[in-house]
Amino acid sequence: MLGRKKIALILLPVLVFYVSIFLGRYNISPLDVVKILLAKIFPIEPTWPRTMEVVIYTVRLPRVLLAMVVGAGLSISGASFQGMFRNPLVSPDILGVSAAAGFGAAVAILLSLDTTTIRIFALVFGLSGVAMTYYISRVYKTTPVLMLVLSGVVVAAFFSALIGATKYLADPYEKLPAITFWLMGSLSLSSTNSLLATVPVIVLGSAGLLLLSWKMNILSMGDEEARSLGVNTEVLKGMIIVCATVITASAVCVSGLIGWVGLVIPHIARMFVGPDHRKLLPASLSIGACYLLAIDDLARTLTSAEIPLGILTAGIGAPFFAYLIRKTKGVWT
Repeated sequence: MLGRKKIALILLPVLVFYVSIFLGRYNISPLDVVKILLAKIFPIEPTWPRTMEVVIYTVRLPRVLLAMVVGAGLSISGASFQGMFRNPLVSPDILGVSAAAGFGAAVAILLSLDTTTIRIFALVFGLSGVAMTYYISRVYKTTPVLMLVLSGVVVAAFFSALIGATKYLADPYEKLPAITFWLMGSLSLSSTNSLLATVPVIVLGSAGLLLLSWKMNILSMGDEEARSLGVNTEVLKGMIIVCATVITASAVCVSGLIGWVGLVIPHIARMFVGPDHRKLLPASLSIGACYLLAIDDLARTLTSAEIPLGILTAGIGAPFFAYLIRKTKGVWT
């Protein structure tokens, strides 16, 4: 049974990737998609219009890959934080990274800066927000989990207030709609450059979390138990926070604020493979990539105007999480 689950978790992203490539307003048959993709590897004579190739490689492929990378990154970050905090309600933005990144992007939009600079502002402010949280939570050279959570709430509330102030100052006809749309999350501005700038960071952060997965099992038993087994809990927490924060900040700076992915997907992965982080984190990567890509497919195909991702992830994630609460009766493994 476990072997079948592994095969499913490997094949499912490939299937969703393939389906997503030929979905869209411009009709491209599944067979043409295969030919166009294989033509980059094998000497296949082109029998398709040049437009199809441009649509696939310039528009759809960067967006599909970015959706998968962002979904996988948010999911593994959420799974890691849930294990570290020993709390099933924890999401990647628990330390204030999303609110801080949102404020950075809002300021950049208010200043009429270009897309690249907006993403840089979001990344820098997101990392700065988590640094503030970590600094506030330090108590006598230790970082209690409760202090981290409380500090994250404070920092998130502070930057949320600043976002509100930015909206109040923004031009209601141009800047305010742009800020609002960015905060709701979208991959409509995906490009090869944004993909190349984001993928290496998220891959490195995810690799770091995967290497720490066996220690997360020990940390989830509690700080005292982990220290008794020889684990330096402060260093381990710091490494998990750095990896998860870099992943989340990088994801937010290219996609805006996308909620519920890092909260719900780890629970779905836990239902498949159990609570062992050595299996849970890879499963979260796979399911998260498929989930956000499927959501993005719906966002760009359901209506003529693209639906913000945050609306769909919350609209689907919240009812599903309510179902999980009812099913488990509040008991989480």
